[in-house]
Amino acid sequence: IQLGTDLGILDFETASKISGPKFSMLRGDGAMLEIGIVQWILHKLRNKGFTPILTPDLAHSTVVEGCGFQPRGEATQIYRVQNDGEHHNTADLCLIGTSEIPLAGFYAGKILKEADLPIRLAGFSHCFRAEAGGAGAASKGLYRLHQFSKVEMFVFCTQAQSDAELENMCCIQEEVCDDLGLHWRTLNMAAEELGATAFQKYDVEAWMPGRNGYGEVASISNCTDYQSRRLNIRYKGNGHMKDQGTEFVHTLNGTGGAIPRIILALLETHQNEDGTVNIPKILQDYLPGMGDKIDLGVDRHEYNEKYII
Repeated sequence: IQLGTDLGILDFETASKISGPKFSMLRGDGAMLEIGIVQWILHKLRNKGFTPILTPDLAHSTVVEGCGFQPRGEATQIYRVQNDGEHHNTADLCLIGTSEIPLAGFYAGKILKEADLPIRLAGFSHCFRAEAGGAGAASKGLYRLHQFSKVEMFVFCTQAQSDAELENMCCIQEEVCDDLGLHWRTLNMAAEELGATAFQKYDVEAWMPGRNGYGEVASISNCTDYQSRRLNIRYKGNGHMKDQGTEFVHTLNGTGGAIPRIILALLETHQNEDGTVNIPKILQDYLPGMGDKIDLGVDRHEYNEKYII
């Protein structure tokens, strides 16, 4: 928090005044940094065979439930939308907690062709999570927010393809960390750490000096047919499968980039003694005019001098 505030790129105080705790504002170089990271990751994923998609930030509760999230009850992390207008008085819509939800619903009720699989999508959206927990120093700042931006990988494939797709998605996220100069580790999560949807899950964690430990920056899951059965997504095979009807696809999801946590790790990993922060070389082409570092530049000076009385 202190580093980002000193650089003039993070503003938690104003965000809290407007929206409450666990919200943030990115300003100046911070705003451009988020946009640049998103562009770089989407470009990277497109080169890996993923189709970029800008998804809606709202989804029907049936799609949310089909993905394995609970939109109701005291323990829900989902914000439900209520509008009392004559034509909008429905509580059926929910703010999405991840673009996994609209991406999973992309082919709901459809029968795909085996020859077209795997289908790889890369979604970008805002994410909204009504998390009540996470109090304490470790969850302050950018690490746990009610609203944040995220790039999400999503794959529809056959049962025979899903293990390889999981490994591919994990390797992509590890490559993202390498490219950004982050120190990372990958955990193959134990059964008791898996949610209801996941058959297997990897967590990729980056070293965060401010936490004096690793923090999760990505989660990659193979959900097999859990979501496809609930959303009725099937495929019709070639050859012998033509005589055997259809099969449920396997779905996989994985973080392409949880932007606030990437920014957190970048600021803490690449900071210099003078308070500046080096920008990884791979991002510099996506941040025109910013050079190779973030410092106490014109943005913060002009903001303080011109707008604060």
